[in-house]
Formats: sequence, structure tokens, C-alpha cells
Amino acid sequence: MPPGVRLVRKVSSTRAFARVAPRFVPALDRAVHRLTRGKVLLSAQMLPGVILTARGARSGLPRRTPLACMPDEASGGWVLVGSNFGRPRHPAWTANLLAHPDAEINWRGEDIAVRARLLAGEERAAAWEAALAFWPPYAAYQARVDREIRLFRLERRAR
Repeated sequence: MPPGVRLVRKVSSTRAFARVAPRFVPALDRAVHRLTRGKVLLSAQMLPGVILTARGARSGLPRRTPLACMPDEASGGWVLVGSNFGRPRHPAWTANLLAHPDAEINWRGEDIAVRARLLAGEERAAAWEAALAFWPPYAAYQARVDREIRLFRLERRAR
């Protein structure tokens, strides 16, 4: 485990982080990603990350959201966790994917067309266990909220 990850895990599990992080982490990620022409995503220094571009559920306009992701080497896809830092509501990007599952991600500087699928049942349970092993603070996020955190599997699609 790289130095500092244990501290980041501890800090990111707190309610204070959940109040503050949504305001600055995505904005900082978007700015650095844009300035480096897709080469750097700051949050990806701790966790793998993508920039998700999905159409807005109501507006239909493209929405860019930096997100941590869990690469799924078996399928060649990715799992996204709609934790919203343990806040009460589902993050907006999850509603966007439910309404418009065809999206695009920028993964390590490469634009990739994907289709998102909400996980349920045994598939969700297995992905949730993998997510907890991957980033233990997800357990603290789930414990704080009444909703079930949404998990999506992103699979490559032809453009």
C-alpha cells in the first residue's frame, strides 16, 4: 500500500470529508484533467479513475464527471460505485446512466465508448465485496445511508 493511503482511507470515511469533498474533488479533477489534456487525474493517484461523459437524465446534455473506478480485468470493463461520499442521495451521474446507459469514459487518456448496466442480485453482491476489498471506506459510506449504493458495470461498446 503506497504511503498515505491508510490516512486517506481514514479521512475519507468521515462525515466531514463527505460534506466537503463533493465541492472540491470533482472540480479539481476536471480542471487538472483539462489542463493536462487528459493525461492526469489527481484522484487517480490514490484510486484508478475515469472521466465519465453521460447525457443528463432530464436535459440530455453531456455531463462530465470524474469518478473513482474499479477496473474489472476479467471482463475488460469497469465498476463504478455510486457512493456519493456517503451522502443521503444517489449521485446525479447514476440517474444519468439509468436514463442513458450509452456513455463514454476517458481512461488513462483514451476515450472509450461504454454501456452501463446497473448491477443487482448476486452479481451486485460479488461486485460489492470486491469494492469493499478495493476501497474499505465504501463500508462506512453505506453504513451512513438508508439507500443501497448503486453499482454499475461499464462494458466497451462499438462507437
